[in-house]
Amino acid sequence: MRFTPQFLDELKARLPVSDVVGKRVKLKKAGREWKGLSPFQQEKTPSFFVNDEKQAWFDFSSGRNGSIFDFIMLTEGVDFPEAVERLAGMAGLALPAATPDAARQAQRRKSLYDVMELAAAYFADNLASRAGARARGYLADRGMLPSTQVRFRIGYASPERFALKEHLGKHGVPVEDMIEAGLLSAGDDIPVPFDKFRDRVMFPITDIRGRVIAFGGRALEKDVAAKYLNSPETPLFHKGDNLYNYAEARKAAHHADKSTQKNAASVIVVEGYVDVIAMVTAGFPGTVAPLGTALTENQLALLWKMADEPILCFDGDRAGQKAAYRAADLALPQLTPGKSLRFALLPEGQDPDDLARAGGRLAIEEVLGVARPLADLLWMRETEGGSFATPERRAALEARINELANGIRDEVVRRYYRQDWAERLRTAFAPAGGFGGGFGGGYRGGDSGRRFPPRGSFPQSGGRPGPRPGQSGPAPGLGRGPYQMMSPQLATSSIMLGQRSAISRREALILTSLLNHPWLLDDHLEEVAALEFAHPEAHRLRAAIIAAFAQDHHQAADEAGQAERLRADLVKAGLTEQLQRLERAITTQAVWGAGPGAAREDVLSTWQQLVALHRQSHSLLRELKDAELALGEDGSEANVAWLRDVKARLSEVDGTEALIEGFGESSGRFHRGV
Repeated sequence: MRFTPQFLDELKARLPVSDVVGKRVKLKKAGREWKGLSPFQQEKTPSFFVNDEKQAWFDFSSGRNGSIFDFIMLTEGVDFPEAVERLAGMAGLALPAATPDAARQAQRRKSLYDVMELAAAYFADNLASRAGARARGYLADRGMLPSTQVRFRIGYASPERFALKEHLGKHGVPVEDMIEAGLLSAGDDIPVPFDKFRDRVMFPITDIRGRVIAFGGRALEKDVAAKYLNSPETPLFHKGDNLYNYAEARKAAHHADKSTQKNAASVIVVEGYVDVIAMVTAGFPGTVAPLGTALTENQLALLWKMADEPILCFDGDRAGQKAAYRAADLALPQLTPGKSLRFALLPEGQDPDDLARAGGRLAIEEVLGVARPLADLLWMRETEGGSFATPERRAALEARINELANGIRDEVVRRYYRQDWAERLRTAFAPAGGFGGGFGGGYRGGDSGRRFPPRGSFPQSGGRPGPRPGQSGPAPGLGRGPYQMMSPQLATSSIMLGQRSAISRREALILTSLLNHPWLLDDHLEEVAALEFAHPEAHRLRAAIIAAFAQDHHQAADEAGQAERLRADLVKAGLTEQLQRLERAITTQAVWGAGPGAAREDVLSTWQQLVALHRQSHSLLRELKDAELALGEDGSEANVAWLRDVKARLSEVDGTEALIEGFGESSGRFHRGV
C-alpha cells in the first residue's frame, strides 16, 4: 500500500516521538529532550535521545537515528507498510484505501480473518474434548506436551462431513465465506459442500501479524492418500508467500541480532509442522517450514529479511538431498554480498523431530554446527559419484561449474564464486604431492576408472574422518585412484562427525545382541559388517565391537566372560557414554533374545529376525521416499496406489517386528508364533 505524504505527516503530528519510543524505552526528561538507554546496544550511561520538536530520535551508541517509522521498523523487525499500520492503530487513524474496490477487498479479508479465527477456536476445543482423545494420543506419542499444543493452537477436525460447517453456520457464517476461506470442499461436481478437513490433527498457519490464514491437517488414518493436507489458495493464503511459524520466528531472529547469541543460528528451515514445533520446543524459536511446497523465491526473500545465512535442515536421505539441491539452485542467482544459505543434512532415517526428542538441544546444535555453505553443496552435487580420470571429463566438470557461477546476477558474488571453484578444481586435480591438506590421492597409477563416492553412500566402518566443525577446505580422499574425492557432504556430515541423538530401537537391539552374545560374530561377522546403519554411533560401536572381539575374546573362559570382557574393552576405548545411550534407546525389555540370559536358540532366532527386518525396513523406507516424491510430482492413481502399497508393506514389517517381543520358549518365556 502506498501512503500519501499528507497521511504520514498526520501520523507524526498525532504521535509524539517520545510516546512511541516510551513504550519500549524508559525515558527521562532532559531539558527540551528525553533520554534513556539504547534499545540497540547494552549500556549503563544513557546515550539515546528523543526530540519531539524535531520529530526524531538519536542513538549515539549505535549511530542510528530516524523517525517514528524507523524506530518501529528497527525495534519490531517489520517493513515500512506494517510500521505505518501499527502507528495508525496507535493514533486511531483509519488507513487510506487506494480505491473503493480496495476498501471492499480489505473489508472482505477482515471478515475472512474472523471466520478463520472461529475455525481455529473450534478445532482447539475439539482437541480438548472427548472426541479428540485419539488426536491427543498421537500428539503425546510425538512428545508434544499439552502446553505446547496450546502454544501452537493445535486442534482436531472430527471425522463427520459437516461438523465444522454446522458449527460456523450457528455463528452466522455464510457457506460462501466458508468456501472462500478454504474450509469446505465445493465445486460443480459436489452438490453439497462439506468439510475439507476431517479426522485430522490441525495446525493453524498464521500471517506476519499472527492472524490465522490457513490450516495444515495431519491424517490419523494410515490409508489416506494425503498424509498432510493444506488449505487451498484463498484471498488470505498464498502458500508460496508464507512460512509456518513466520511471525514468531521473525521476532526471535530480530531479538537474536541484539543478543549475545549473535553468531548462533537464528533462522532454521525444516520440512514440516511437527519438525518446527520440536525445534522450537528444544530451544530454536527461529525455526520455520515451507507450506507443502518446495522453497519459493518469495519465501527465500522472507528468510533473508530475518537472517543473512539461514540454515536449511533437511533429512539426510535422497529426498532431503534433492530438496537441498532445489533450494540451492533457487538461491544461487539471487545471492548478494552477505546473503546466502547453509545446509545441514541429518542422518538417513531421522528428521528434526526425531533428533530433538532423542538428543535434545545438544544433538541439534551439533548437526547445525557442521552445516555447509551453499558453495560446498553445489560442488558436492557436481563432483560426487563422478569419474574424472580423463582431461575431457575434467573439462566437462569445469564447464558445468562455470555455468553455475555465470548464473549469479550480482557481479561481486559471481567473481568470488569463480575464484572459489577455480581453486577447488586446481586443488582437486593437482598432481600427487603437489598440494597439502586437499583432496587425497592425485594420480598414482592404476584404477583409472575409480569414481567419486556415489550419492548417499556411507562407509560401513573405519572410514577416515572429515574436517572438524568449522574447518574449511576440501575433504580428504578415499582410496588410491586418480582424481578421486570424498564428497564434502560425506566428509563433514553428522554421519562422519557423529552427534548425540539416540540410536534407533532396532539398531540398538542388534548391537545389544552382539554385546551380550559376542559368539554371534563367529558365524555372522561378514553379515554384521555389511549391515546398513543410519546412526553414526552405531557405526562406531560396531567397529569397536568387531575390533575388541577379534583381539581378545578367546581369552575369556565362557560366554558370560566374553560379554563382560567385551564391555570392559569398550569402556577402556572411551565408549562409556555411547553404551549408556545405547541402553536408553531400548524402551522395552521384552525382546528376550537380545538379553544376557537367553538361550542360544532364542538368540539366533531373534538375531535372524532382527537382521531380516532391519534390511527390509531400510529398503522400504527408501522406496517410501521415492513414492512420496513421485506422488508430489504427479498425483496419478498409479502413484497413489504405489504409496499405499509401500505403506502397507511397512505396516507389515512393524507388525512382524512386534512379534519378536517376548519370544524365547527355550529360555522359559512365553512363545509367540512368528
